[in-house]
Amino acid sequence: MSEEDSKSKDKNADAALRLVGIKRKAVEKELSDIISAGNPSVEISEEEGEILIRLHAEDEEDRSGKKLLKPVLKEIKSRLGQMIYSTDENTTLEEAVINLLKENQFTIATSESCTAGLFTGRLANVPGTSEVLKGGIIAYTEKVKRKYAGVKRHTLDKNTAVSERTAAEMSKGACAMFKTDCGVSITGLAGPGGGSDKQPIGLVYIGVTVQKKTIVKEYSFSGDRQEIRYQAVTEALALLRLSLLKHFSEITFS
Repeated sequence: MSEEDSKSKDKNADAALRLVGIKRKAVEKELSDIISAGNPSVEISEEEGEILIRLHAEDEEDRSGKKLLKPVLKEIKSRLGQMIYSTDENTTLEEAVINLLKENQFTIATSESCTAGLFTGRLANVPGTSEVLKGGIIAYTEKVKRKYAGVKRHTLDKNTAVSERTAAEMSKGACAMFKTDCGVSITGLAGPGGGSDKQPIGLVYIGVTVQKKTIVKEYSFSGDRQEIRYQAVTEALALLRLSLLKHFSEITFS
């Protein structure tokens, strides 16, 4: 490479950030001043509930592109914090989650209803998942939820299969059955039929248990059956990741 080519290369710099658990409009609002500045340029895309931010910096007043990019990256990280799961464009969300489990020697089990194994399959996309994933339950009917997923009959009668309480018991039940550190549950209505005014299509509850502490979040997804199921899996990965980070932070700073 000639000296001229080397200088030209230094004038430009690129970076990428992968995020989850936040919508594109929220990212655009949070970074509006950085976007309007124009250099570095900011490109934001969204696919299946995940956000990709691409940055490109060009030389200004004899400053290298990297020097121009560095403080902007730092500022974006300070604003978006734990929503950023990787600075490598090619890292997937499931890889980030599996690596987090491996690094801390945590095991996981799953209990799925409307996603019918999609979440577990997404984890299994990552080579070496067998080090942390012990097993999963597809609890599609109420009978299976009671017999294998740890859901009480009273819970189903009072709260229905699509409820915060059911998701909590499914998550805890997965941990109990497989004797794991973590459990993830997904129960909801993917459609196209079966919805009502009280429980519309797209209503999904996701539960995450980490070391016997359980959190459940309610989601309202839009789209067709497959889109709802894929969104649920992505949000389950996001909630699991944030729950793990919170747990490890509490352990570190307690």
